[in-house]
Amino acid sequence: MPYEGAMRAGNQASVKTVIGSQYFLYFGVLGVFLPYFNLYCYHLGFSGLQIGALSALRSVAMVLFPLVWGALADRHNIRRPIYILCNFASTSIWAFYLFTTEFWPMLIITIFYGMFYAPIISFLEAFTMDALGHAKQSYGRIRVWGSISFILTVTVLGRVIDLYSVDIILILILAGSLMLASISMRVPGLQTVRKTRFHPGASRLLQTPVVVFLCCGFLMLVSHGAYYAFFSIHLENLGYGSTFIGIAWAAAVAAEIMVMLQSDRLFNRFTLANVLFFSFMVAAGRWLILFYARSPAVILVAQVLHAVTYGTFHMASILYIDRLAPDKSKTLGQAVNNALTYGLGLMVGFFVNGLLYERIGSFDLFLISGLIAVGGGVLFGGFELRTRRKEVKDSAYRRLEPPGSQPPSPSKERE
Repeated sequence: MPYEGAMRAGNQASVKTVIGSQYFLYFGVLGVFLPYFNLYCYHLGFSGLQIGALSALRSVAMVLFPLVWGALADRHNIRRPIYILCNFASTSIWAFYLFTTEFWPMLIITIFYGMFYAPIISFLEAFTMDALGHAKQSYGRIRVWGSISFILTVTVLGRVIDLYSVDIILILILAGSLMLASISMRVPGLQTVRKTRFHPGASRLLQTPVVVFLCCGFLMLVSHGAYYAFFSIHLENLGYGSTFIGIAWAAAVAAEIMVMLQSDRLFNRFTLANVLFFSFMVAAGRWLILFYARSPAVILVAQVLHAVTYGTFHMASILYIDRLAPDKSKTLGQAVNNALTYGLGLMVGFFVNGLLYERIGSFDLFLISGLIAVGGGVLFGGFELRTRRKEVKDSAYRRLEPPGSQPPSPSKERE
């Protein structure tokens, strides 16, 4: 579904620049939020359960609202207006964090903020897939601007927090969100398509390969729960300051940037299935390293593996879902992917890890995370192996049987 006007006039480079700026600002804000918001809550005196609950609520929003907004966008062809609305509304709601340090008001703000913040990234992914057209394997070259922004943010911010206070993150997130919302109005619209009561082919999102992948992706993001919720706290408890915490996050994203810049070569050489399976196995190894690691060098080595556990996994996931989703349900397809993996998966991961943190400590949380990642990889690899064997078997039947004949049914094979 090409962009109207801008794309027909050959201004694809301009469209990519606008979308790249959206990634830059979105992940710049995330670079403030992700490493430091839970740390901010920790400094307010919140318990591990309360921190896990706030994180889980954000993930609940990531499950529900991308699906709602995505379905509305595809049904009425209003992806761009909803995208702009969600940017401005979420920015306005974030401002309320400036006026309270109490848990229950922050819980309420988190709920309303999540309603509008949740769909932004899935909509942005759908815009990107449309802008790239037949060059979707170069997705990483646009998405990398988000990673560059993230690494710059966490590198600088760690030093700023050491000099001042972690409270500064609220103002910085508000400022970044305002810029993101302002530039969101420059994202071009889509061609008008004929409205239908139901988009034929949307049921393809319920096919077995998609369902299996979403289940495995769910497990992958559950395994990330300890990392995203407690990694900064884990490092602080080991005696590291905010500067090293920022460097650790930056090292992860630097590795991610390198692999995203090579996205064309990566996906021309390896299948999406192989990239996904490899990502699961590396994730398991990464969490087990953090289970043992105390020294800064080993911790930074584990962070470099983020290139695979997030970088290759994320790119392959976006391409995998885009390949299977029908043309008229691309927004919904990306929303489903984000909802069930980054939404539901992280929600469960945050809540369970928040519940267990004060009982078993952060080291054991990473051990459990490693086992969960192994489970996701085994499930995905087993399904892919079974699928390939079936394809080989069907191909053999087609070569041996005369034209027009069908392979024997499973019941006849058993006879």
